[in-house]
Amino acid sequence: MSTVLKVENLDKIYRLGEVGTGTLSHDLNRWWHLVRGKEDPYAKVGQVNNRESKSQSDYVYALKDINFDVQQGEVLGVIGRNGAGKSTLLKIISQITSPSRGSIKAKGRIASLLEVGTGMNPELTARENIYLNGAILGMTKAEIRSKFDEIIDFSGCNLFVDTPIKRFSSGMRVRLGFAVAAFLEPEILIIDEVLAVGDAEFQNKAIGKMKDVSKNGGRTVLFVSHNMGAVKSLCPNSILLKDGELINSGKSDDIVGEYLKDQNQISELNSSERLEEIKNKPTYIDSIQFKNQNKEAVNEVISGHALNIEISVKSNRTISKGLLNILFLNKEGLPVSMIRSDEIGVKHTFDGRNSITIHIPKMNLRPEKYFINVVVADKNFEALNILDNIGYAASIEVLSSDFYDSGKLIKKGGFGIMNVKILK
Repeated sequence: MSTVLKVENLDKIYRLGEVGTGTLSHDLNRWWHLVRGKEDPYAKVGQVNNRESKSQSDYVYALKDINFDVQQGEVLGVIGRNGAGKSTLLKIISQITSPSRGSIKAKGRIASLLEVGTGMNPELTARENIYLNGAILGMTKAEIRSKFDEIIDFSGCNLFVDTPIKRFSSGMRVRLGFAVAAFLEPEILIIDEVLAVGDAEFQNKAIGKMKDVSKNGGRTVLFVSHNMGAVKSLCPNSILLKDGELINSGKSDDIVGEYLKDQNQISELNSSERLEEIKNKPTYIDSIQFKNQNKEAVNEVISGHALNIEISVKSNRTISKGLLNILFLNKEGLPVSMIRSDEIGVKHTFDGRNSITIHIPKMNLRPEKYFINVVVADKNFEALNILDNIGYAASIEVLSSDFYDSGKLIKKGGFGIMNVKILK
């Protein structure tokens, strides 16, 4: 097999809180070093993107000295905690942003699906967006037309093919975006976590399609996901990123095992990256805490006992039809239970600082460590608008107990959380 993607000595440096280097003199100095073939003068003072300690420099490495090759037809998993540099790496490969140092050599067309609606014009219909994306990939109108029916059938948007996609739900937009990216036959297909928005049926179809395009089509796939089961199933090999550095690569079973052993994979809500991210968000998750029935902060709960999840949401505008979604993941990264406010008849109004308490009278989960993903969204529009989304936002250890008063500690239990109440 031939190498279709080669990443060499890749760095990406950002200055905290600034666009560019912050001053004209710094920009000129950087340019002068660049034209003379010299190293970036500010790279020398940059620090690794370690969110557990306060930076002593204004410059931070989002990526530092990344090197790897991808072979034709290979499906490569890219894993790491939030803020590890996965999305930055894929944006550089997709030529959305440029590296500070190093090079990327790719053979063939690259199609990327980095977030919901990537590459889609919301004012155009599904049909128009398919032709637009095909043209961007360099395909002729005849080539796009030959794939059109397959794209529509796979996406399940048959009834809405001439509807502007701004009226699509987030799940429908992902289905269409994935179908366009997969069926228009790029040599390199990049998928970043977006499949988590789709339903189980679509996720299975998408994973099957990615296997097909790599095995039978000889195309290369880069796959980012927090679903470790999907990574192990789909990707023979993976790379592991941490704090902007590539710390290991190899067989997916080994790399996933190493990742899951890292107990510090919880997202830091007060990290410099997170604080920079929420500057552009009018509504965002400010804090998350687990508390017991005495309102004391805890990181563990006995199976069958009560638990409260307190979430603070800040909003500088009024969201009258707010939605809160909490997904419980086991240590393998697989979803085991979900709480969605609108499905239990609760509607939130986000305005200013909002404190929401999810009361679980009995934690009916088997003893294990669990992580939660938290999403806040706006249902004021026909399509669900995700306002903030934090993966691995917090963790809780569920301890063994005599749940059924049988005289024995429960070692197994059904998945699911019963009789959930949301308190405003």
